[in-house]
Amino acid sequence: MSRISTYVNFPGNAEAAFLFYQSIFKTEFVNGIQRFEELPVDVNQPPIPESIKQQVLHIELPLINNHTLMASDAPAELGFTVSTGNNMHICVEPDSKVEAQRIFDGLSDNAVITMPIQDMFWGAYYGTLIDQFGINWMISFTAK
Repeated sequence: MSRISTYVNFPGNAEAAFLFYQSIFKTEFVNGIQRFEELPVDVNQPPIPESIKQQVLHIELPLINNHTLMASDAPAELGFTVSTGNNMHICVEPDSKVEAQRIFDGLSDNAVITMPIQDMFWGAYYGTLIDQFGINWMISFTAK
């Protein structure tokens, strides 16, 4: 089932923020809290620093009317700089890989491609961009 959600990056306090949001919306996390220490080892990438292993890699919290708030920490140790404006994305999850590609290609017109759409280790066909109007987009298709 396709959906649109909001994706937020935090500078290391995603878990505290989501525990707060959970107390307000009275819902449960989808698939718990995934942490950086759970990333598979990749010989082509440096090891995950100990200082961020317990930070949030991914978290999802249903809010209301089928809208989901998702997030991750974006640690400086991995080269991220979180600031107002780059910390929120619109995440579009269409029903097919073909539709994901179509949407990504359409939004790519005069855009900055921050991650080309491609098959990812977690099973998604995923890409990110900043459109010509400065809006951050995540396009993600995962076969069910």
